[in-house]
Amino acid sequence: MFDRRRFILGSALALGITPARGATLVRHPQSEAEGHGDGAEHYPVRLLRMALARSGQDYALQPTAVMMRQNRALAELQAGRVVDVLWTMTSQTRERDLLPVRIPLDMGLIGWRLLLIRRSDAERFGAIRQAAELQALDALQGHDWPDTDILRANHYKVQTASDYAGMFKMLESGRVDYFPRAVFEVWHEAAAFAQQGLMVAPGLALHYPSAFYFFVKKSNTALAAAIQRGLESMLADGSYVRLFHEYFGEMAARSTLGARRVFELRNPLLSAATPLDRRTLWYHPGRP
Repeated sequence: MFDRRRFILGSALALGITPARGATLVRHPQSEAEGHGDGAEHYPVRLLRMALARSGQDYALQPTAVMMRQNRALAELQAGRVVDVLWTMTSQTRERDLLPVRIPLDMGLIGWRLLLIRRSDAERFGAIRQAAELQALDALQGHDWPDTDILRANHYKVQTASDYAGMFKMLESGRVDYFPRAVFEVWHEAAAFAQQGLMVAPGLALHYPSAFYFFVKKSNTALAAAIQRGLESMLADGSYVRLFHEYFGEMAARSTLGARRVFELRNPLLSAATPLDRRTLWYHPGRP
């Protein structure tokens, strides 16, 4: 059950109020929702808060004072400076440098990708039947995103950029052909850029096994164990799956993944320790 006292405590910390005596401070990168101050709680923050509330210890969450790029947040975490935990897409490199909690926050939904395209190209993409046809076109990804290496390892052409807002301009202007985005990202972005002529490509999807994990500093085994305990508790009583569907169920249903042509990609960045055999941890289209 959600712990209201710890929720209030975490909110107080965001306002600079001293945590309660005995509570261990856990610092995380400021989320977009926190930066906007609209009262919404970002899914990973809420999941982390609920997991720590079930860990058997007292924790107080505190976002960083400013939002930071992913590379900086990773560096701060590894150095043990202003970040104690973050959530990001896993890779062998990240699992080597940091300590992962190997329960995917998103049930692997990050690996289900729809394609953001120009509306004028809808017919062209709707006619694609083979992976080779898509591989001949130019995809767009962030220069430091693991997805870039995954796509290239599967013989997809990829152009990269570092400015998130500028990436949509690259697509709009025709410098690239499509922008693969996670199911839980693409619908918001398609709506935001509809006036610029962007849309979700009909009938297509990419899939590769991947996951968002919570990561902590290598030496912070106590925090990793606490998060693991809390998540396992949520899995056991169904609250993990309920929270997932609360945030992502509508978008997953809207994506009709079971009715699309899905091009399967291998993920060479995935660690052998990834718990792919725990089917209850992963999203499967068509399964409640």
